[in-house]
Amino acid sequence: MDDKQINYAFIDRQNLNLGIKSLGWNLDYKRFRIYLHDKYNVAVAYLFIGYMPENQDLYSALQAYGYVLIFKPTLPDQNGAVKGNVDADLVLQVMLDYEKYNKAIIVTSDGDFYSLVKYLYKQNKLGFVMSPYVKTCSVLLKKTAKEKIIFMDNLKLKLEYKQKYR
Repeated sequence: MDDKQINYAFIDRQNLNLGIKSLGWNLDYKRFRIYLHDKYNVAVAYLFIGYMPENQDLYSALQAYGYVLIFKPTLPDQNGAVKGNVDADLVLQVMLDYEKYNKAIIVTSDGDFYSLVKYLYKQNKLGFVMSPYVKTCSVLLKKTAKEKIIFMDNLKLKLEYKQKYR
């Protein structure tokens, strides 16, 4: 990617979090934000996340690291698990900011973003899709992003959260 480009990242936080956890490690969001900036010239990194009042400290930390948080109200499903589906919000933000960035980086493995990725690819606005894990990435997403897909399973050394002990 060109250093002079202004790129935006649109991150499906739940999908990213679950994908990385399935690899057996935790993502250091501070290091991830720096990585996106330094390696891909990401000026704005949107993090789409379900809102839960008890997570205020997490939200404050993420904002301090440089993420722009887009909250989605959460609702319990039939089993009591909390769900906050951010897909429509992410797609909307990509289109609202369309003229502001050179390339969009979509961070997800979710095939629901196939139409968005297909459109961005055709318009030459897709930087790439960054998927947490090759095995859980939607086949539809892989086909649509073509050569513009990268996987995060080899980034553990760079991006793993390491508990700081005193």
